[in-house]
Amino acid sequence: MKRKEVFFDSKGTRCAGDFYWPNNFIGQIPCLVMGHGGSGTKRLGLPKYAEKFVELGIAVFAFDYRGFGVSEGEPRQLLDIEKQQEDYKVAINFVRKNPNINPQKIALWGTSFSGGHVLAVAASDPLIAAVISQVPLIDGKYRGRDVKENHSWKITKLKLRYIGAAIIDITGSWFGKSPYFVPVIAEPGELAAFIEPEARIAFEALGGENTGWKNALAPRFFFNFFFKGLPKYKEGTAEKLKMPLLMCVADNDTQASAQFATEVALKAPNAEIKHYSVGHFEAYLSPHIEQMIQDQVNFLRKYFI
Repeated sequence: MKRKEVFFDSKGTRCAGDFYWPNNFIGQIPCLVMGHGGSGTKRLGLPKYAEKFVELGIAVFAFDYRGFGVSEGEPRQLLDIEKQQEDYKVAINFVRKNPNINPQKIALWGTSFSGGHVLAVAASDPLIAAVISQVPLIDGKYRGRDVKENHSWKITKLKLRYIGAAIIDITGSWFGKSPYFVPVIAEPGELAAFIEPEARIAFEALGGENTGWKNALAPRFFFNFFFKGLPKYKEGTAEKLKMPLLMCVADNDTQASAQFATEVALKAPNAEIKHYSVGHFEAYLSPHIEQMIQDQVNFLRKYFI
């Protein structure tokens, strides 16, 4: 497998991507475009997937959203659903123009946040040949916790602390200050986006900050996420997905509703749904990640190659 870092322009911002190529290929070959979830970056575990996909004789393009990883863009570490989906679309067009890629054979891969992105992006691009959506967060209203858990004092206190940090962050932005960051992962009791032990284990297993990923987020995204309904699933999206869709669902997911993801996938005309008895972050740990990758390889071999 050969990896080459390249750069492309997304709405005036220089973004970075890694092209993975089979060692030997002839003519134009298919390509899978990968964007990570949330704050994830292109080398946070994605090379493990790319290695297996490239063995099929296809290329893989993994990229960093603007404001994250090697990509440029300000403010840094700020989740913006609409801009991330724009970056996906620009990355697809960039790949299509590569003379070694078959422009009619582009597939999409997304996980968590980007598991929802790929559904929306593919719905707007009928030329996409296949879609893989892994443990997707499709709509911010449909999380994995039940009503009792969502209204527990532990969760309520964490939300209140995060709101406080978001207020500091967004107020500072009005006066031109740099983002007020909070960690993505931290120990229980600390302020962070995720305090579950399995979250820390998963990020570390994927390579952590050694990969170029940064354990920091601008918490102002909280207001969009909880008060504007972002990410927000638009009715009719799944019905537009005429291409084959693989939905990999973690049945014990407390971050994204497995039930809602399943309901959405069932609306797609050509969907295959795989269920795993794991939580959201366990999906990135052995042996579950290997099983999920193998199922994705089988799907690509069946519908895409």
